[in-house]
Amino acid sequence: MQKIRAAMVTDVGGIGDESFNASAWRGLQRAQKELGAAVRYLESRTAADYVRNLTTLARQGFNVVFAVGFLMEDALARVAPRFPKTYFGIIDGKAPNLSNCVSLIFNEQEGSFLVGALAGAMTKTNAVGFIGGMNVPLIKKFEYGYRAGVKTTNPRARVLAGYTGNWDDVNKGRELALTQFNQGADIIYHAAGRCGVGVIRAAEQKGKGFYAIGVDSDQDHLAPGRVLTSMMKRVDNAVFDVCQRVSKGQFKSGTIVYGVRERGVGLSPMRYTRKDVPDRVMNTVRRLERMIAQGQLQPPYDEASFNRFQPPRL
Repeated sequence: MQKIRAAMVTDVGGIGDESFNASAWRGLQRAQKELGAAVRYLESRTAADYVRNLTTLARQGFNVVFAVGFLMEDALARVAPRFPKTYFGIIDGKAPNLSNCVSLIFNEQEGSFLVGALAGAMTKTNAVGFIGGMNVPLIKKFEYGYRAGVKTTNPRARVLAGYTGNWDDVNKGRELALTQFNQGADIIYHAAGRCGVGVIRAAEQKGKGFYAIGVDSDQDHLAPGRVLTSMMKRVDNAVFDVCQRVSKGQFKSGTIVYGVRERGVGLSPMRYTRKDVPDRVMNTVRRLERMIAQGQLQPPYDEASFNRFQPPRL
């Protein structure tokens, strides 16, 4: 294995989002520890920074550069052809059809289905919430997977859904969450980047009987006891995986998909809340997880597939 230099460009949520970008950075830190890689990140304050940041890292001679987020698709398409000796990976986006580019895609609907099944079984009000960031197809995968999970364990429960319209307005996330709590929801799942910190703060403000569900990273520690679980999207594993391939001279272009079977998505360890969840509920969630891993259950990823979805018999 050769020692490599690996870097990433964050989306506008930044390295401190406690979620998506933070998870990617953990992947690079693991590469530093286990592979001896030299690592670096550049933060994007606006979309105008994408091309400049990707170009800067490529010019500095990094072996592999990650574009963290689908919003960098166009920027990567402009930069990657100019640096054929640099490997590029884009998370959640479509990579250019070039030999030095790879797309890292996740089956977010699978992990979202599992947290939805947990929320449906745990709600006391028969109402749960979902808060997304940008209303785009990627986040719809989270929403409709979640809806299907709720429907599977509690067909009587209603799902309140709203979008903040951005990834980094913590107060907007908090306000929207408080609105949903006041409308009857007692559990709210977010897929909203840094806005989700506001959702967690709202659950903390409401107190006992109310929960948030975190996303991407294990966010349970942000409000111990008030984050029921987190849908962990192992961006860190995907980033490390590509770094390892590069260090071994085994980089492959194209698309790599990470789902439940690949341990790319799943529940957090629930260090603070496992005691709140009856064993029968956890057993049901784990059974559903096995069904997904074995290909017996395919959670929906958009409105059309949700409308066709038939919950499995439990």
